[in-house]
Amino acid sequence: MSDELELFPDPEERMEPTEDGGHAPLAARMRPRRLDDLRGQEEVLGPGTPLRKMLEGGAIGSCILWGPPGSGKTTVARLLARRSDASFVSFSAVTEGVARVREVIAEARTRRRASGRRTILFCDEIHRFNRAQQDAFLPHVEDGTVILVGATTENPSFEVNRPLLSRAPVFIFRPLSEDDLLGLLRDALRDEERGLGGSGIEVDDDALTLFAQASDGDARRALGLLEASAGLVEAEGTVTLEVAREALQHRFAVYDKSGEEHYNLISALHKSVRGGDPDAALYWLARMLRGGEDPLYLARRLVRMAVEDVGLADPGALELTVAAWRSYHFLGSPEGELALAEAAVYLASAPKSNRVYVGWKKAMALAEETAGAPVPMHIRNAPTSEMKEWGYGEGYRYDPDEPDGLARQDYLPEELAGRRLYEPGSAGLEEAIAERLSRWRELRQGHESGESG
Repeated sequence: MSDELELFPDPEERMEPTEDGGHAPLAARMRPRRLDDLRGQEEVLGPGTPLRKMLEGGAIGSCILWGPPGSGKTTVARLLARRSDASFVSFSAVTEGVARVREVIAEARTRRRASGRRTILFCDEIHRFNRAQQDAFLPHVEDGTVILVGATTENPSFEVNRPLLSRAPVFIFRPLSEDDLLGLLRDALRDEERGLGGSGIEVDDDALTLFAQASDGDARRALGLLEASAGLVEAEGTVTLEVAREALQHRFAVYDKSGEEHYNLISALHKSVRGGDPDAALYWLARMLRGGEDPLYLARRLVRMAVEDVGLADPGALELTVAAWRSYHFLGSPEGELALAEAAVYLASAPKSNRVYVGWKKAMALAEETAGAPVPMHIRNAPTSEMKEWGYGEGYRYDPDEPDGLARQDYLPEELAGRRLYEPGSAGLEEAIAERLSRWRELRQGHESGESG
């Protein structure tokens, strides 16, 4: 990519002192000025990709940029404005409301009538607008008054109106890799104009690696850690691993209990259990607990896994997970978390069967389809003499008194005779259950055909 794709200088990138006498943060100063300076995002910005073609051709359309913090969304939005020769208006849905949107749209309409110049409206954190507020954009996007570029850290399919999504394709930005972040940190150490190149400060490779690993793919976080560590050493000093840890202090896990990451992590835990991987199950459980998830929520989910995925292959799984829930309720954190860990390992290591789960879904569907099917007379209750006279309970046979402990009679409505909802598998205890049920069916069929039991 040539230098003609350079961004307009951003006031945030300058080295002039701020009002409090300091300089703009290192992350702001190191914001990429050219597309080629942007680290990572090859999937969305590589040669031949739609967003790259949009940048190179200058035919800018409305779009949604979805990705985690510090992945380059704002930089790309500014570059889109540079390439389109459009006015660029930026605002945040966190701090500004629909009144400001109306004001910007009125200005954009006036600008287009007067000069024909279009306006790119960059809405950061667009997911913070509710559905009705997002609707305010629609008519103006449709008539071309504004080109909407929305940025969001939340899944647009959950948070952005469907009509808006149909008019604004989504480009997905990924967290930066550790190598991308290491390259960015080294750029900042070398850059004498905007970075720390003129400070004489050196940083050990181990410290840089720690910053890259601790930043969860966020460029701003990585540069913030580097700047904080530089402030802990004297001029021309060295940031060691010990200094880096001091700068890091306590890093909060990237986790939002109400956002998409919550569902991603619980899905990872559930699938690790289902897939028989206790190591992964422990890891995802720890991730959620460290992220601040409610341990009792996790306990309930583990109970659900016991009945959904383990089932009758190991009935002890339900007993153990309920015990883990009760243990946490009794002990609290951190002692009770070990009970949850034990339950996760047990579930992941147990034989698996979803046959009860599948059978239950079939039963619920069949119950809805045949809600009027009468209960067979022989298994109806007969609490009154009149009901006995009417045939309620007539012909019922008590299983414990029968040969083999099995009465040769049917229990489903007549129209459903022979229907099978639960089909046991061959894992764990269900193998024995399958053999027992098969024998009982043979005995009943023998009775129906006139053979002796």
